[in-house]
Amino acid sequence: MNTRDTCITTGDTVSATHDAPADKPSDKPAWGAVFSMTLGVFALVTAEFLPASLLTPMASSLGVTEGVAGQAVTVTAAVALVTSLVIAAATRSIDRRRVLLAFSVLLIASNFLVAFASNLPAILIGRVLLGVALGGFWTMSAATAMRLVPEAMVPRALSIIFSGVSVATIAAAPLGSYFGNLIGWRNVFLIAAALGVLALVWQAATLPKMAPNGLTRLRTLIDVLMRPTVGLGILGTILVFTGHFAFFTYLRPFLEGVAGVGVNGLSAILLGYGVANFVGTSLAARMLERSLRLTLIVMPTAMAAIGVALVVLGRAPIADAVLIALWGMAFGGVPVAWSTWVTRTVPDEAESAGGLIVAAVQLAIATGAAVGGVVFDASGAKGVFMGAVAALIVAVFTILSGVPARVAAVAR
Repeated sequence: MNTRDTCITTGDTVSATHDAPADKPSDKPAWGAVFSMTLGVFALVTAEFLPASLLTPMASSLGVTEGVAGQAVTVTAAVALVTSLVIAAATRSIDRRRVLLAFSVLLIASNFLVAFASNLPAILIGRVLLGVALGGFWTMSAATAMRLVPEAMVPRALSIIFSGVSVATIAAAPLGSYFGNLIGWRNVFLIAAALGVLALVWQAATLPKMAPNGLTRLRTLIDVLMRPTVGLGILGTILVFTGHFAFFTYLRPFLEGVAGVGVNGLSAILLGYGVANFVGTSLAARMLERSLRLTLIVMPTAMAAIGVALVVLGRAPIADAVLIALWGMAFGGVPVAWSTWVTRTVPDEAESAGGLIVAAVQLAIATGAAVGGVVFDASGAKGVFMGAVAALIVAVFTILSGVPARVAAVAR
């Protein structure tokens, strides 16, 4: 049975055929389009991460403090959050191909604005454009994957798309810093713009026309959130990502202050984390094709166990390096799994549900960093890790109660 014919949204609730995308390919997967989306993701996330590795020269060039220059990151996240909630409704009558191409145009414009900016306001305008592109692209990624490949291949397609995040995570910061010293920070953003141009050209050549829903309103977000199990799924998403970002934000203080790791060791451990994260993203597709529910449960369970082990073995750098790599591998499948959950739980409103997921992740980033900071000041990095473990354990029980086995099963 295919979810285009019968879309199971709860254990006993069935949505009608006409709700699903009418133009979704059913036989031949458009892998060229999927890989063009991957390049787009890589270019977007690279642009998002660049200010972190170029903050000092950017601040010096603009005559502002590093703290002020850091708002280039903050404004991007804030705009991405708002965009994720409104983009499906705002573009409800526009061909999805045109919308996705527009996001790539915004990415290119953003990088050019930053590269040629003479002051901070110009940079912030550029980063606002990037925030719109990020929030919009992520919101539509799951719904787009549903239209590009047959249903059984959606987890594989999402894994390929999200591998762009892992590669950007590994490459963006070190390469941005290296090339920033070599050719200047403005030229690094021009390189990022060139990546955007390549993505735009590839997407223009491979993305098919995709008719819009036409019915999505802002009210649709509330309607989707009120569906049985969806609210619990969003809560599970928030808890898992909160646990991860609390852990990752304070990982360096843990390694330096508790494990006694130096700069070279820190770089090696973070590289190992990034590589393992890429492997985990790639492995997630196979796990999801077998059981979505089990994958959603196993990943935070493993992360919680690793968090406890790090607290116990905190003064063993080699063991810490292995555990952190395993954490990266476990987390690598998290975005893929929750995007797959969207395609199977709310296939008729995948864009709106995708927007809720993106908003949940942005909220989790802020919550994990903010609450983690309070806990860190009170009890150090080990306290933050145990707080992350607690969030992950609650997430597991939330998933157990909020993801029915029939929803998690692959429709045939």
